[in-house]
Amino acid sequence: MNAPSTASLSGSRYLGWRPDRCDRVALVLQGGGALGAYQAGVYQALHEADIEPDWVSGVSIGAINSAIIAGNPRERRLERLQAFWDRITDRKVWWFTPEGDIFRQARNATSAMATMMLGQPGFFEPRRTNPWVAFAGSNDATSFYDTAALRDTLLELCDFDLINTKAVHFSVGAVNAISGNFVYFDNMHETILPEHVMASGALPPAFPTVQIGTDHYWDGGIVSNTPLQHLLAQEDTLNSLIFQVDLFSARGPLPRTLQDVMGRHKDIMYSSRTRLTTDLFQLLQNWKKKTHQALTKIPDGDLTEDERKLRDDLARMPEHTILQLIYQQKSYEGHAKDYEFSRTSMTEHWHSGYEDTRQTLTRKDWLTIPPDGAGIVAHDVHRDFERR
Repeated sequence: MNAPSTASLSGSRYLGWRPDRCDRVALVLQGGGALGAYQAGVYQALHEADIEPDWVSGVSIGAINSAIIAGNPRERRLERLQAFWDRITDRKVWWFTPEGDIFRQARNATSAMATMMLGQPGFFEPRRTNPWVAFAGSNDATSFYDTAALRDTLLELCDFDLINTKAVHFSVGAVNAISGNFVYFDNMHETILPEHVMASGALPPAFPTVQIGTDHYWDGGIVSNTPLQHLLAQEDTLNSLIFQVDLFSARGPLPRTLQDVMGRHKDIMYSSRTRLTTDLFQLLQNWKKKTHQALTKIPDGDLTEDERKLRDDLARMPEHTILQLIYQQKSYEGHAKDYEFSRTSMTEHWHSGYEDTRQTLTRKDWLTIPPDGAGIVAHDVHRDFERR
């Protein structure tokens, strides 16, 4: 990207390139297990283009990537992301994979089976006792894997003191296992610990709930896998350039086999809410504009103090540009793609995120803040190519 850099330091916050009238750059990361390497590739391309987020928000694997980004100074973020992904994919599956989709399918299936049987280094390992035969209430009774290794990895690769300086706004989504309520853990409102990140990625029944205080939490993806809503719901007037990185595509071909059905079901279920969230936000913005227009037609003296404040607040609504990057599944990837942690697949996912982002950044007309009153404008490089 050849746009001139306006890099500067503001306290401990690094401000890289951003469009005119842009008050905030946000990186919003969906959950998706092994596919999360795609997000690391997205960040690498942004980093090389001198675009650094003011806010990182994630669910599940997106929460882990977010913690590594927010929990390190700019010059160490790529190194730590690479260290994490190298660690959790540090198992040789096949020494050599011949060319051809059938061999990749077999290799990927072997890798996914190894994950199920052995776990992943630095991430999770199987319980000593299968939960089906464990006593109710025991540690082994409610999940197939123990995630203690993830806590150690997070403490090694993330500086939680840095996260809690609020130099970068950080938030992750989780679900209260008792109430069923979706919550965001946000460093602007609470002290972030490794447990908050682990809670966001505690997908049942594979992983156990994570206790925080007196409550227990599961992976936010079981309610909403896309943490965009938390950003759009902020009561502020900050114009935002938002990189929304999804790991499951809502669009896809009609399934032709049972495995296709399983994969398509997972895609639709976990691609959740990105389009719904943007549509609802745009609808809300339109009603706010109409409310403001109506209030401006009423003489000032006929308005209450609260109505005048509402009128003035509605005159300062933020504008958002969303650049949506969606991982495009390879033909040989099956429904187990989110727990297929081979080094080869990780490298492919990372490269895909990198190239998709570089392609997106060539669209200079997209890297702008919408005009006043536009509310929200979304772009997707893959959809753009489909329309050509």
